[in-house]
Amino acid sequence: MSTQVSNIGPTQFPASTSSQGVLGKDDFLKLLVSQLQNQDPLNPMDGTQFASQLAQFTSVEQLANINSTLQTSISSSQLLNQSISNALSTTVIGKEVRATGSTFNYAGTGSMKTGYTLPSAAASAQVQVLDARGNVVRTITGTGVAAGDVDVQWDGLADDGTQAAAGTYTIKVTATDAKGASITASPYFYGIVSGVRFKSTGTVFVVDGQEINLSDILEVSQG
Repeated sequence: MSTQVSNIGPTQFPASTSSQGVLGKDDFLKLLVSQLQNQDPLNPMDGTQFASQLAQFTSVEQLANINSTLQTSISSSQLLNQSISNALSTTVIGKEVRATGSTFNYAGTGSMKTGYTLPSAAASAQVQVLDARGNVVRTITGTGVAAGDVDVQWDGLADDGTQAAAGTYTIKVTATDAKGASITASPYFYGIVSGVRFKSTGTVFVVDGQEINLSDILEVSQG
């Protein structure tokens, strides 16, 4: 709360402001009443000036009411949009999504479709599948080098031909251009949405046991 001296009419008096330094309608009314109480009886406020200040007070009050109404309307609109978004998000359950990220859960059977996006064409590229401890389970060479999205199918087997166990895995993409310079690839993976969770931080989709933010989903298909 700051205090300053405002000179309104013939008499000076303190004018209180809010912590944001903005006068509200209550502050404005206090200023007007204080001015009337402290005016010089021998030199009272001009009627025209008083009427003008009353008009200003009315305008301030109307603006405050409009602002309150707008805030209520915005809050209601946000709640409505969130409700609609939550309802629509459930329609994705059972569909296949492509999500950005390098980590995925593998069920221990069948194949797993992953991939990466190249910002520019590469001369060579390979994908390594790492287990939760960072050990290389499988190295896939000769993958796509064209700029754009490159899908990679992992058959679920390790380099020695044995079946990989169920668990969390990570793909590591190594791509280089014709001069041998490294090209940063953006990995992604595919999975089926099994559920939707509404959290205080936003809506998340459950894909093969892990939570995926809506912003991380690149594509939705029938699967």
